[in-house]
Amino acid sequence: MENEKPYLRSDLSLAELAGLMSISTHNLTEVINTFADASFYDFVNSYRVENVKQAIKDPEFQNYTLLGIGLESGFNSKSSFNSVFKKHTGLTPSQFKKSLDG
Repeated sequence: MENEKPYLRSDLSLAELAGLMSISTHNLTEVINTFADASFYDFVNSYRVENVKQAIKDPEFQNYTLLGIGLESGFNSKSSFNSVFKKHTGLTPSQFKKSLDG
């Protein structure tokens, strides 16, 4: 996940990730549930949220909108980006960005 960053693809599926790891979908689900205590989508979205948080802090992305950063990070819509980000951080993307400026 950290080296190849498959989570940046908005269409990443459990089967595709299992294939990249050369394990069955059942085994991947078991590993994610056991070690990350999360569903596949929560697991993948946690990487996407971290990517967004890093990009917001990165001067290279200062000309991107928050939605642009979200889409670059693998989210496929504004609504999923906003709701998942808030679920994982307790803040909306704009609230998170403002908290860094203060």
